[in-house]
Amino acid sequence: MATVASLRDHGVPARDIAVVVRDLDNYEEPLYRASVHYGLTPVFWVQLRVTQTRPFALIESVCDVLGMDTPSREVLCRPLEHRWAPLSATSSEWPIDPKTVQKSMQALPDESRTLSEWHDELEANPRIDERFVTYAEWLRDCPEPTPDAVTSILADVVDVYEELGLPVTKENDSPSLIETERDARAVVRVKTLVQQLRHKYADRLADGTLERSWRSVAELSQLIATQRPGRREHSNARAIDILEANDIWLLNVPYVFAVGLVDGEWPQQTESVVPPELQETILRGNGPVGTLAPRTAWTTGRDRDQFDDTLRAAGTGLIVTRHTESPSGEERRPSPLLDHLDTDTVPSDERRQLMSAARELPDAVRAMLNHEVTNSE
Repeated sequence: MATVASLRDHGVPARDIAVVVRDLDNYEEPLYRASVHYGLTPVFWVQLRVTQTRPFALIESVCDVLGMDTPSREVLCRPLEHRWAPLSATSSEWPIDPKTVQKSMQALPDESRTLSEWHDELEANPRIDERFVTYAEWLRDCPEPTPDAVTSILADVVDVYEELGLPVTKENDSPSLIETERDARAVVRVKTLVQQLRHKYADRLADGTLERSWRSVAELSQLIATQRPGRREHSNARAIDILEANDIWLLNVPYVFAVGLVDGEWPQQTESVVPPELQETILRGNGPVGTLAPRTAWTTGRDRDQFDDTLRAAGTGLIVTRHTESPSGEERRPSPLLDHLDTDTVPSDERRQLMSAARELPDAVRAMLNHEVTNSE
């Protein structure tokens, strides 16, 4: 990321830079830390796990409390923990802060109760924040879960969260606004989910495969969310795109950084009960085994195709990096994919200069910049 920061220092816009890795699972955290260290804003092209976001947890918790005959105090208060607020809410009063939610919840009895009984308890208990009564009245007045009612209620819940809950995420976020971006994406996805829910819920009720209940609404929401995970969306033009090799196809980016070019990672090693020696024999097709069909995974074809797409995406310059040791100190060999590239290796002294406070670009990278300027002229 030091090279990325130095390119930005030399006037290369963020939209002209992309960092590509084979699999983001092991790289998202270190690349995030490195980006923040160098003053960069990273945006990760990863599938949004909607079911693990606060907006989804909010509508799911609302369905849970409405779907129980006698919810516990924990179930009752969960929507408030996820920043539920009424349509008439103002930012000065809502959402209820977590400490107040916890304090009021601890003042409630342990026994589960009906929503009407909870309303009466909240109204009579002087230790309970009065906003809890507003919430209980809303729960009590919610209609039966028809498709239209479900859509209307959950859509209002998400709209109010977007207006009042999302700013709380931004206020508590880091300067890179990673959590805010994720929360905003989740709001968009959950809004779409609620609209899909109307039709799917109505269809399931009509064909008799689902009973009309808030519990069924929660289960169907979970099913829709896991089937449609979402993709990267953001409007921050100053952010550095960090994406998996699977997503680089057909993109055209002036400067591409291919990270993690080590053997066993890119291409990945595939587990097989067939010994490597026999795999090689089958792939060569010599002798009787020539009639056997090799598994596609043995040829690392997918990894090679993605690496080829990475090379094609680089319009002006390609920088490939790898680590020489694992976190435990084991030696890591370079990826065999590098054998087919004519690369310029950055000397160790230039790497040290790049990592210094001056962040001086290596000569090979500077040559790419000079080449771009010459061509533009």
